[in-house]
Amino acid sequence: MSVKFQETTQTKVTEAATDAVKKAGDKKEELSHKIGEYLTGGDAGKGYLAAYLKQLQTNPLRTKMLTSGSLAGLQEIIASWLAHDRSKHGHYFSSRVPKMMAYGALISAPLGHALIGILQWLFSNRSSLKAKILQILVSNLVVAPIQNTVYLASMAIIAGARTFHQIRATVRAGFMPVMKVSWITSPIALAFAQKFLPEYLWVPFFNFVAFIIGTYINTHTKKKRLAALRKKVGGRYDSTSSSSDRPY
Repeated sequence: MSVKFQETTQTKVTEAATDAVKKAGDKKEELSHKIGEYLTGGDAGKGYLAAYLKQLQTNPLRTKMLTSGSLAGLQEIIASWLAHDRSKHGHYFSSRVPKMMAYGALISAPLGHALIGILQWLFSNRSSLKAKILQILVSNLVVAPIQNTVYLASMAIIAGARTFHQIRATVRAGFMPVMKVSWITSPIALAFAQKFLPEYLWVPFFNFVAFIIGTYINTHTKKKRLAALRKKVGGRYDSTSSSSDRPY
């Protein structure tokens, strides 16, 4: 009798535990489902992504400017944190952040809007393998060099370059390294977009890719600059030193 009672009790406890685990799993699935619906809008098309894509269609340039400006500012903060590059006040929000936001909104976004628009127009309604390969070549040999040249020149000005010689020297020094990164990542990203994404999703996808690459390049540049400054002052350089002590 005692053994039977214990078996019954153990069975009930096991069933209760199973039900609790199942309910917890259902709650997690429900929460992830709700998050997914908020982001994408689900079938109703009312999520954040759907709202963003709607704005991208109705106000394309303004939406791209706001997106690019926000991502450029965030990129600068993250790169400063990764490189341990603090401002003279000891934090990662430096005067470069609003300058990067201005660059993203007023230079990068309009330029990308025009160049990508021309690229899509040239290859609209052309889905053959030859057309896709040609599109990748034009993107890497025409679009990317223009964007990278403007990017490097803008970064030189933001970093303190004021003469044409200084800007040209920065562009010449950084052009090939940046182009090598573009030639590795751009064909992969463009081929992925051609294969799996409709054209209205290209802009947020390329914004994300550019954000990752830009953060990497910015972080790498900051680390090199800080290492050079430490070497210049015999290893006694403090990252919180005044920005006026830094070369462009």
